[in-house]
Amino acid sequence: MATQWNLDPTHSEITFKVKHMMISNVKGSFTDFSAQIEAEDDTFKNAKTTATIKTDSVFTNNTDRDNHLKSAEFFNAEQYPTITFESQALSDEVTGNLTINGITKPVTLDVDFGGVNVDPWGNTKAGFSFEGKISRKDFGLNWNATLEAGGVLVSDDVKIAGELQFVKQA
Repeated sequence: MATQWNLDPTHSEITFKVKHMMISNVKGSFTDFSAQIEAEDDTFKNAKTTATIKTDSVFTNNTDRDNHLKSAEFFNAEQYPTITFESQALSDEVTGNLTINGITKPVTLDVDFGGVNVDPWGNTKAGFSFEGKISRKDFGLNWNATLEAGGVLVSDDVKIAGELQFVKQA
């Protein structure tokens, strides 16, 4: 029988980084997301994972940029309020279907399983770190501007990462 693990959002984060003007990186995160794992045991082999991110929770520490990212030129948060990820197996890497802007593509992420431990209140928790890279254009995030000196304002590659902690359900 599978055990349900629910995300502990107070001990989790999902971040991204994209090259800006071909000279430096801009970092951001999502502040509203949820995830679940269904696992046969505490090794998490062949575990089923699902995650949902609210696109309008994008945060880059710049209101104008955040509003641009929420607009139809990027996430189109009004029409596509969520980003989803679903996979059927979990190990040192996870391959699953990522959906952004209504476009679903397979994505492989490197995973580091931090282990299982019990907190001071008796909750069994599991920790995972992940990282990977996606092409934003694969998901219809095509907006860009050409720079006068050559190159583009925003790179195609987006590095994504996360620190996720889950609570075992009774």
